Amino acid sequence: MATDIHTLEQRYFDSCRRHDVLPNPAILSGFFKADVRKSQNEPCTLEIILEYLKDIDFQPLLEVCMQIGATEIEAVDVRSGTSCMLTGEFALSLMHAIDQKLRVVDLHDSSFGKDFIRNLSQRGLMCEVLNLRSSRFRKLNMIGEFKRIHTLNLDYSTSLTSFKEDCFSCMPNLICLSMCETRVGNLWTTIAALSKLPSLAELRFQNWLCCDDTGNSSGSSDQDDKTDFSQLNICSSFGAYGNVVINPDSQILVEDSSDDSEVDFSSQHREYDYLELLSNLVPRLDGEIDLWNEVSFDAFSNQNEEESSAGVLARCIADVSFKYISCHASPICFEKHYRDYMIVSLPKLKFLDNLPIRKVDRERATITYSQYFEHLPYGRKHKESVVSILQQREIKASQTRGKTSRQKTSYPSGMSQYFYTRSLSAAKVGSSAWPCLHTLTVSGNHMGDENRSFRPRQFEYHPSISCLMVFGTLDGEIVVVNHENENIVSYIPSFGAMNSVLGLCWLKKYPSKLIAGSDNGSLKLYDIRHMPPSIRGMHYGAGTVTFDEFDQLTSVHVNSTDELFLASGYSKNIALYDINSGRRLQVFADMHKEHINVVKFSNHSPSIFATSSFDQDVKLWDLRQKPIQPCYTASSSKGNVMVCFSPDDHYLLVSAVDNEVRQLLAVDGRVHLNFGITATGSSQNYTRSYYLNGRDYIVSGSCDEHVVRICCAQTGRRLRDISLEGKGSGTSMFVQSLRGDPFRDFNMSILAAYTRPSSKSEIVKVNLLASTDHCDKECSHGQHSRPSRSMGG
Repeated sequence: MATDIHTLEQRYFDSCRRHDVLPNPAILSGFFKADVRKSQNEPCTLEIILEYLKDIDFQPLLEVCMQIGATEIEAVDVRSGTSCMLTGEFALSLMHAIDQKLRVVDLHDSSFGKDFIRNLSQRGLMCEVLNLRSSRFRKLNMIGEFKRIHTLNLDYSTSLTSFKEDCFSCMPNLICLSMCETRVGNLWTTIAALSKLPSLAELRFQNWLCCDDTGNSSGSSDQDDKTDFSQLNICSSFGAYGNVVINPDSQILVEDSSDDSEVDFSSQHREYDYLELLSNLVPRLDGEIDLWNEVSFDAFSNQNEEESSAGVLARCIADVSFKYISCHASPICFEKHYRDYMIVSLPKLKFLDNLPIRKVDRERATITYSQYFEHLPYGRKHKESVVSILQQREIKASQTRGKTSRQKTSYPSGMSQYFYTRSLSAAKVGSSAWPCLHTLTVSGNHMGDENRSFRPRQFEYHPSISCLMVFGTLDGEIVVVNHENENIVSYIPSFGAMNSVLGLCWLKKYPSKLIAGSDNGSLKLYDIRHMPPSIRGMHYGAGTVTFDEFDQLTSVHVNSTDELFLASGYSKNIALYDINSGRRLQVFADMHKEHINVVKFSNHSPSIFATSSFDQDVKLWDLRQKPIQPCYTASSSKGNVMVCFSPDDHYLLVSAVDNEVRQLLAVDGRVHLNFGITATGSSQNYTRSYYLNGRDYIVSGSCDEHVVRICCAQTGRRLRDISLEGKGSGTSMFVQSLRGDPFRDFNMSILAAYTRPSSKSEIVKVNLLASTDHCDKECSHGQHSRPSRSMGG
């Protein structure tokens, strides 16, 4: 027979006497309320408020909690406020002692601290509902056992940006997950983590609230801090967080709904473009009506900015007017086609952001996904293991061994000679959404100064020696490094006034030589054979050629025959230099209306070059025609930051301010692809893009964002986003420059800058063919590993 509440309360008194502790009034109040609920035929639940407890109350209460399993108490709810005197370890021990009858746990991490959250994540809990608001973790890693949990609320965890790969693997029964007003923004890592939840039916990153035409919300204003899955009663069948226990067996029949009611939107947001929010939602709810023709976007633009935080949706049903207001949206909601991506990637999901997922939504989402996203590299439709691909290759090879040397090797129908290589790449990229990121660590140890560190400002891979990279620093130094073993090969110190190296270019026919230009106008050719890896023994001048200065330089580039190079900078002019004679041949004046940020020769034609300017124009020139008039001019809607030729010179990749990235046909400047990357609205968001894997893909990053985007250069579809994260709390990393590795598929390096607390920069190597776990294992086995924006390329 179950122990009644009065008996349990008496045992609490006895325990207090044994430990010489006065009974806590909050605990006695909990017993009283539980008894009242029982007398009223309500569920007999005991509520424990942690903020009213002290460490001295722990031992008597622990003894009671260990006996609750055999009592008539049906469930225990544990809550904490913003401050608590009880030690975090004691609080966690109480919750573990309650065990199977633990129902709702409502915690604020400011009550206990970072160690408490870490222990909770690693040890797990037996609760059914967990409400956790935390500002102390950036990467969620809940690896403990949470087998009974069906509802997890992480709303207002304002530091949360991403997830560990196995974060949700111990939550087999999780049905509802809410992460409103977090900093989660990466679609790919988020889906990879959420795909470990087999029972997930309702997900929320923003809160669409239902209001009547007077503006009154279906949820009261004092509940804003409590996320409630029932606030949209016409959409959601789930109960409220923390108050109503959700029935895991409840059936949600939304899939076959044919609700095509007319919907109307207006939207705005203080940080993101409101049109992005609308584009994610409006087409999904319009039924058979083209709402874009029904909605006046002038009304959106003129809407008072104080009316709503993110968006308003109006809906008329039976002459009753409703509005949906989007509140507390996380950054991921403003990614283009966010809703479609989520619907396709989580096929078992029934509700997203409080709105039901209908059959028509799934059909349209599938079309949108196939149009704008690439599931795997090179159009592969399904994930394959590396082993199976190797087996296929060996079987094919064994079938062709009998051929004579004169017979041409054939490939299966539709397969190129790169089929298996690309299949292997696709298998490796698809195996993990968390690529290997490794900070290039180059110190002054080899120079006899172990405290010496560098501040990179520009870098270039060597075009013919796969292990070499050169970078120039903000202090005017030039460092040639073996980026595989991180040893310095050559070091060239800064001489004279401090300056930043903004222009670097290797010579192709003379692999030991490079051109370097600084913002003070200095232009020099160096031969690294004469440059030792340390200052000791250096004879300045050996192997060095000095050219006439080019004031306020931002870019240099050598032509395909190593005979000429061009320099551009903060002027409308560019200068042409002869490498063999060391002379400046000519200055071409007024080539643009504003300064020319980057100039690039083509890869195969020694006289063809392109210029990109902040006058919004990109121009192609031919030295054989004495460049007075360009071959053609192509215009962007914003100032152009950079331009580069594809490796085969078929295309020009043009990057303008704030993520305007387009691929042009090099022959005539017509637009081949617009990559459609979301703008931030910042006029200082300088964007740079380069080719990856030859001309198969492009990588793009901007100096106001911590994300690098990878897109297919043939279709424009997005393959993956890579998010950069600072090493400490409060740090932010942004993309200053980037390059694709010319020798390794799906490898690149990113010049990332910290904006706070210090303005340091570092080069981050990225390998999409290896996972973060793979890199960690390599490090644990002893391999060496440690973890003015508009100028230049």
